[in-house]
Amino acid sequence: MRAHGDGTAVALEQPPGEPVADGWVWLDVQVEGDDVDDVVALLSNFDADALSVRDAVEEHDLPKVDDFGHHLVVILHGLRDDRVATYEVDCFVNDRYLVTVHRAGSTAIDAIWEQVPHSRALATGDVDELLARLADVLTRRLMGVLDAFDRTSDDLIVKALEADERLLGELLAVRSDLNTVRRVVNPQREVLDVLRTSTSPLIGKNGQRRFSDVFDVAKRTAEGLDAARSTLAEILDAYRGAEARDATDVTMVLTIYAAIMLPLSVIAGFFGMNFANLPLSSDENGWVLVTAAMVVIATLSLGIFVALGWIDRPSGRKAGKTLGRGLIEAARAPAQLVGAAYEISSSPLRGVARRAMRSHTEAGEDT
Repeated sequence: MRAHGDGTAVALEQPPGEPVADGWVWLDVQVEGDDVDDVVALLSNFDADALSVRDAVEEHDLPKVDDFGHHLVVILHGLRDDRVATYEVDCFVNDRYLVTVHRAGSTAIDAIWEQVPHSRALATGDVDELLARLADVLTRRLMGVLDAFDRTSDDLIVKALEADERLLGELLAVRSDLNTVRRVVNPQREVLDVLRTSTSPLIGKNGQRRFSDVFDVAKRTAEGLDAARSTLAEILDAYRGAEARDATDVTMVLTIYAAIMLPLSVIAGFFGMNFANLPLSSDENGWVLVTAAMVVIATLSLGIFVALGWIDRPSGRKAGKTLGRGLIEAARAPAQLVGAAYEISSSPLRGVARRAMRSHTEAGEDT
């Protein structure tokens, strides 16, 4: 694309064969497959550093800026459309040319490319201002991850308060997405900081001012990602608290259940002794009296717990559900203890294996 000094821009069929006298030329190159040599040959006409060109095509770098005097190499990152991942855009800048190289399709580049011929404001200015506009769009798309997180954080909080077991998997997925963006936002902020304070003649006053605005966007994005990570930690704490509350409820039910059954077990054990002269052992209605006494004791115990406020008067469905969970936890306890004992007994072996691997690694490094 070619922009003239009067603010008009037109698309070019092929790169100009001679240096432009006014305005600038923007050449966008999307690398496909293994056509590395073709891209290197194309950029050699712009007097770009050959090693930087090969790095741009063959390697994946974090955002950075290199000043070669007569041209700059600026590496920026944008957000993909199909998933939460970033792609690299390598920018080669001199006083009349901007060459962008990328492998993945870039929505940001396509948007600016389509609007430059129709917007006089985008076609005016120098190459550094065009680069700043591109950096602005790329960085603001990274900031869009925070908007998506704000929309999902309320649902995560609700699931945390309900102790939803699916929450942990969702938290790990969200944390992974945030780390993916955070990994490139901080270096990109440093790149923008370098460009807004650059003393290179390729970055003018207007370019520095635009890069300062983009730096503020990157700074807010980085701070928002840090705040989002803190929010995830708070959601995890809320989940643990809700889980502990549920565990406390289960423990209380089991305790009350055991306290009610304890005197009944004592009575059953007493009359279950194999002696001939036990009270009521020869009475035909003795079992009725003992059963009635057990019912009275159980009812009195339950009434005392209700009077003390240890238990409410829940519905039968809720009480049955809570009691069922308590019994399940009680049944799982032996298996959990056995698993814990197995882990404790096997952990020294894992430690020995880790030490052995570490020693082999150190030996390999020494070699």
